[in-house]
Amino acid sequence: MKRLLLALICASPLLLHADPEPAAAPAKPNIIVILADDMGFSDIGCYGSEIPTPNIDALAAKGVRFSQFYNTGRCCPTRAALLTGLYSHQAGIGLMNEDEKEPGYRGFLTDNTSTIAEGLSKAGYFTAMTGKWHVGHDPDQRPGARGFQRSLNMPAGGVYFPDSPRCNLFLNGESIGPRDERLPKNWYSSDLWVDYGIRFIDEARKEQKPFFLYMAYVAPHFPLQAEQADIDRFRGKYKEGWDALAAKRLARQREMGLIDAAWQQAPRPDTVAAWDSLDDAAKDRFDHLMATYAAVVTRLDRSVGTLVNALKERNTLDNTVILFMSDNGGNAESGPNGKSNGDPTKADSEWFCGQSWAYLENTPFRMFKHFNHEGGIASPLIAHWPAGIKVAEGSPKFITTPGHVIDILPTCLDLGGATYPESRNGKAVTPVAGLSLKPLLTGSGPLKPRELFWEHEGNAAVRQGDLKLVRKGMRGPWELYDMKADRTELHDLASSQSEKAEELRKLWRSWAERSQVLPKPGAQAGAGGGGKRGEKGEE
Repeated sequence: MKRLLLALICASPLLLHADPEPAAAPAKPNIIVILADDMGFSDIGCYGSEIPTPNIDALAAKGVRFSQFYNTGRCCPTRAALLTGLYSHQAGIGLMNEDEKEPGYRGFLTDNTSTIAEGLSKAGYFTAMTGKWHVGHDPDQRPGARGFQRSLNMPAGGVYFPDSPRCNLFLNGESIGPRDERLPKNWYSSDLWVDYGIRFIDEARKEQKPFFLYMAYVAPHFPLQAEQADIDRFRGKYKEGWDALAAKRLARQREMGLIDAAWQQAPRPDTVAAWDSLDDAAKDRFDHLMATYAAVVTRLDRSVGTLVNALKERNTLDNTVILFMSDNGGNAESGPNGKSNGDPTKADSEWFCGQSWAYLENTPFRMFKHFNHEGGIASPLIAHWPAGIKVAEGSPKFITTPGHVIDILPTCLDLGGATYPESRNGKAVTPVAGLSLKPLLTGSGPLKPRELFWEHEGNAAVRQGDLKLVRKGMRGPWELYDMKADRTELHDLASSQSEKAEELRKLWRSWAERSQVLPKPGAQAGAGGGGKRGEKGEE
């Protein structure tokens, strides 16, 4: 019997641990950052939308949501801030990808920056990205040069089908055709990013490493394109119009506790017609536009479900942190009528929702993509991490502390036990501007008080506590709002609290001078109401 017992112990090492022992230190969490493109604040179900997004909503239900999370109001700057933990001008992308020859406007991630992937790689992570890169595309600016060991990316976005004239794909830095044999046939881009994301996760598992996956969708950015069956699912449902649907979104937001009942919906812009004033043909066209947008959002949600199911099948979901957000508010480009050129099921079409539906997408806030009023910079943020976020029954579902996309890098490095570097390639790295959100996610403590800042195309803002100073355009008047009482920015306090407004203006100016917002390029001007050509500074 003793010999048999000894043989069994030798043959089965697990029996050696039959006696109780201290639990092993938890493994480093896997981290997935998901970024939607041009998705409005209220465009997913768990932020008030009528668009069905059950997979994203499930992440929110078992995780936490932020009610006051911010982006930069535009695609390239948000990506720069997310990847580096710096304000976008500090990272060299204060505008877009053109090199404007000023330090804050080079159009690519500059050498004074370090990315999440670079930090986590040094901490033992397998790092990968899929989707829209948009922070520089010279060989020394691509994902592989910025810490990503694997990547399937486009330099920019706006692509859903392989036959798109914009399609420009790179696999691990190698330019490949849209019908390359290594790609699925007849792919749709939201599915393609997930397909390769899962492949990269499997590579990480083979190497027995924790993984960091940055998945940057091109959805629901224009040109809106989807398969016919997905569009047909929503045809006719948007004939209620933006007025009635915005009211219903606001009611759901109030019911779920996202929006204070005292806040009023921002008024419909003067350029947007009352829905009931439109004739039947116009209503049908607008319905088709928004049905296509809803189809694109739903397909994004479906692909998130594919990713989550893959994590479940690999028993990695519990210790994977998933962060989901958007790069800016709903997009009013193309004006109140939007654009519907061609067939939205084809790759050569040009469909834009336009300002009228963007008003719905940003419920209940003012303004749109480009701007620094809440409609341009407010984003959903969902955090899901079963091993680290414990949601008690009846506990608040929203974290109300303001956060910013500059917080994503310090959060990821904190979660992964990585250190922010002092130098990169022999050059000093700018100290990180954001804060780790880990204390809020785990309930271990609050964030220290701080100011948050914005600037894009002359639009500008600073938030200190509950007060926000904001302006539209380089020469626009500064407006002051109490975010606790009036987050929809309807009651300007700049005159009644002029001393506070001046204090915040000076605070913004000091930040602008030290963060490479100034000097501005002489040729800078933009769709967002930025400065006149030739202006070098801000007042």
